[in-house]
Amino acid sequence: MLPRLPSWEFNSGQERAWHRPVLVREVVELLHPCLDGVIVDCTVGTGGHAEALLLASERVRVIGIDWDEEALALARERLRPYGDRFVPVHEDFKRLEEVLLRQGLSTVEGILVDLGVSSLQLETAERGFSFQREGPLDMRMDRRRTVTAADLVNTLSERDLADLIFRYGEEPAAWRIARAIVRARARRPIRTTTELAEIVARAVGARRTTRVHPATRTFQALRIAVNDELSGLEGFLDAAIERLAPGGRLVIISFHSLEDRVIKHRLRFHTGRCDCAVRRWAVRREAEPCPQCGAARRLVL
Repeated sequence: MLPRLPSWEFNSGQERAWHRPVLVREVVELLHPCLDGVIVDCTVGTGGHAEALLLASERVRVIGIDWDEEALALARERLRPYGDRFVPVHEDFKRLEEVLLRQGLSTVEGILVDLGVSSLQLETAERGFSFQREGPLDMRMDRRRTVTAADLVNTLSERDLADLIFRYGEEPAAWRIARAIVRARARRPIRTTTELAEIVARAVGARRTTRVHPATRTFQALRIAVNDELSGLEGFLDAAIERLAPGGRLVIISFHSLEDRVIKHRLRFHTGRCDCAVRRWAVRREAEPCPQCGAARRLVL
């Protein structure tokens, strides 16, 4: 039987609600056989999945990795009652092997990675992830990175912009959008999220029949490029599988087809080399879609 799940309402002394993670019950159920050992939450965020796992067993130890220092600070505060059963690590999850070596571990029982953008990031205007909140064009998940979305928008050539938007956003109108951006920045630099969203919306024209904002794919493309999200994903998956103890489990939640293709390719490769059982199914969001992240309504576990 699954334990009582944590609450994501406002906590005492907090200015904002915790990010509500997706598929918590499914994640706890799938990782239930690992609850006597160490589980690595590679994208711990504000600690939603980690807290559910810590509540599920008094024996489990969770290593929480995140490259977003603000989110990790909230997770550290939130999970302080669990003592040394929660170990926060400020790092890029693609450096999993280095993290485990620093912790003195060669293998772990479970690994979780949720590749979605958190509501904390979307709702914090100054982070620049959302086209519905005016803020600087930043989009860095890790503030140690030096290149922002504004840098890309204002310096890339029209060809490179179009390639970026098409490759990472799968946007059919990539050339039209790139041309509009170059023309707009010739008058003055593009600095804010709403400014860019308006330029893209005008270039694309009226909204299509869907409820997805015209700038959704462009913002996704810039976010992926700024954070180099796809680079190293294959290597991470290889390392994650190699670092699983016998009987261990790897749980992955992806939100767009670019990630999904990489994941399917690597799982197919590793499944051919062992007796691993791979469970995969598409799951739709139970709640209403977040307006700031239109394309993230569909996810795959």
